[in-house]
Amino acid sequence: MEFHETVWEINYDQAVALGRKKWILKGCFCMKRILVIGATGNVGRQVTSQLLATNVGVRALTRNPDTAALPSEVEVVRGDLAIPETLHESLEGVDAIFLVWTAPAATFPVVINRLTRHVPRIVFLSAPHRTPHPLFQQPNPLAAMHAGIEEAIKATGVSWTFLRPGMFSANALSWWAPQIRAGAVVRWPYTTVPTAPIHERDIAAVAVRALLERGHDRGDYVLTGPTALSHREQIATIGEVIGKPLRLEEISPEEARRELLTIMPAPAIEMLLNAWAAALGHPALVTSTVADITGTPARTYRDWVTDHVAEFRA
Repeated sequence: MEFHETVWEINYDQAVALGRKKWILKGCFCMKRILVIGATGNVGRQVTSQLLATNVGVRALTRNPDTAALPSEVEVVRGDLAIPETLHESLEGVDAIFLVWTAPAATFPVVINRLTRHVPRIVFLSAPHRTPHPLFQQPNPLAAMHAGIEEAIKATGVSWTFLRPGMFSANALSWWAPQIRAGAVVRWPYTTVPTAPIHERDIAAVAVRALLERGHDRGDYVLTGPTALSHREQIATIGEVIGKPLRLEEISPEEARRELLTIMPAPAIEMLLNAWAAALGHPALVTSTVADITGTPARTYRDWVTDHVAEFRA
């Protein structure tokens, strides 16, 4: 990291507040550059934005730099996890990686080996597949892939942190927003199943701490929002925030298998239906990890809807 002639030692929150200067964070790794893989996704964009607020150098890997639409301060590099030989340029001079896996599973052994030969630290966006709660214990290919990636990272001996968010608040944008924009009726299965949806900004806030601060090596963090809400309560919250009364019609799993094909593939539908069926009658898992690591309570679901209100309006 390059420093000004006068260097001050401050904490993370002060660094964010003070903005465009070069600061040494207390207890940080003092990195020169962080590579964000998955920077154009919901979480990756937030990680990129929050890293820029600390003035750490940020490089983003993307298949198509021309359409990445990232801030001008980000160094955007072309590359594809499905084609490992395209990654070399993105890894030069990098001190840590935030990794969202955005490719089929076939290449991850080669890619992880390549990444860890060049970079000593990885913060990986995984899933809570090890968490003993029925919602997260249903076998599915995505969980199996995440588990394989984790084992590959561990085997290399690099420093790692695994982030395990539960249900994303942002799922509502693909699940319910199209129906809400089209009318006032939402058709959905398992309306009483509770989850604790998490704001993408909170996932990113934990990721940034794990990237910049010491003390997170081998951290295994299960992340949720602060409150348990059923699907019915989440949809009602959306209606309240956007000022549009919504009517929820519960549909059967069989109806869901047909109707949800317009918004997600069949394997994803089956994975969700199995998870919700298993979680029926169980309280949602709620953790305090976001507050424990960042010092700030996790944002509520109402906060998330308020941040995305325009996307629910026609």
